[in-house]
Amino acid sequence: MLTGKVLKTILMFALPIMFSSLLQFNYTLVDNIIVGRYVSTDALAAVGSVGSINSFIIGAALGLTSGFTIPVAHAFGAGDEKKVAKYSASSISIAFTLGVIIVITAHILSGPLLRLIGTPDEIIGMSASYVNILYFGVPFQMLSNNFTAISRAVGESKKPLYMFMISVCVNFFLDLLFVRHFSLGVEGAAAATLISHAVAACLTGTYVIKFNKDVIIKKSDFKPDFKMAFEQLRLGIPVSLQFTITSVGSMCLQSAVNSFGANVIAGFTAANRIENVTNIPMSSVGVATQTFVGQNYGARNYDRIIKSVRRIFLYDVAISVIMSLILWFAGRPMLSLFMTEANEEMLFAATSYLRATAQCYSLVAILFVLRNSLQGLGFTYANTVAGAGEFIGRVLTAFVLTRIFGFAAVCYAAPAAWLLADIPIAVIYLVKQKKFKSLCLKTP
Repeated sequence: MLTGKVLKTILMFALPIMFSSLLQFNYTLVDNIIVGRYVSTDALAAVGSVGSINSFIIGAALGLTSGFTIPVAHAFGAGDEKKVAKYSASSISIAFTLGVIIVITAHILSGPLLRLIGTPDEIIGMSASYVNILYFGVPFQMLSNNFTAISRAVGESKKPLYMFMISVCVNFFLDLLFVRHFSLGVEGAAAATLISHAVAACLTGTYVIKFNKDVIIKKSDFKPDFKMAFEQLRLGIPVSLQFTITSVGSMCLQSAVNSFGANVIAGFTAANRIENVTNIPMSSVGVATQTFVGQNYGARNYDRIIKSVRRIFLYDVAISVIMSLILWFAGRPMLSLFMTEANEEMLFAATSYLRATAQCYSLVAILFVLRNSLQGLGFTYANTVAGAGEFIGRVLTAFVLTRIFGFAAVCYAAPAAWLLADIPIAVIYLVKQKKFKSLCLKTP
């Protein structure tokens, strides 16, 4: 990260992250495919309708862990092994504690939130059953993501990939067993995912604590350090708020989608899952950028940060063009993975959403690079600002534009959100870049 060719370094580091993200996303993807094919369209709609609520609760939880490990990258770049260990141990303790608190909160909020977003009566029971099992996995998700973030902060992105490969295989096997063979429906899919999250937490934790030579954690490192914990919370909370704010906007948008009925919900769910998959290469470059920037910031390589982010920016935009072409030309055939009984209403909703996204995909690539660059520098408040922009875009669409343009407005909600996030975060980055240019002149 600190020397050598930038794009090659980013690519080699991002590839395992991309495959890890794809495997993590497979928890939801496999649930959707198996439920859609072996239960019913209503079951697929039930699982899909909770996506925005899951983003609100689980996304907020995982956003915290992204912020907790920023000081780990800074300490590693500065060559301070003791701080690497101390910050890592502190992040593990905080992640587990908050995970338990979030489980309790999630079970209290899930029912009211499902009613608030207007979940149709025919699927609300299945939706509630699914999420109330799924939320027991939040502490395990927080731990596995925290362990993975620690590993990436010290430059290791391959080992977590192997751990997630095992846990995803567990999820796939249990999904088939519980849903297809035991006919446990959405509850079986949720239970399979819960168990696989526990497996992932155990495997990633064992690697980081026992086998990662760059993170030598001792029992004494787990002794509470409230100053350090406060610093990590200060960095983690804005990232979490970004997920929370954007998820509230997504819930508002989901309420608009729900008003079109179960067929549109099912089509929107399937298209959304396909879009999430094509999103992964761009987001993985963003995550790699955070580690790259964080380590170079710790090493005070300011000039390397400025020059490299420009190249990474162009690289991620080029990837977005390729992903746009895939959505446009291969999106509709991919829908058959989710639905065996698709009708014209479902297919129209799904195809409309995919093609609208394809037209504007570079907007999210810009967001990933700039947001993660600022996050790596420790300016996590930018995440909250970007989240507010995304929130405005989705709420405006849900409550105003859908009444005028119908479902067509829903299709352009994400691009509108990305655009309104890009503008303020680009301004913040340019201001910080000017500051780093002046630091480059002062650094020997």
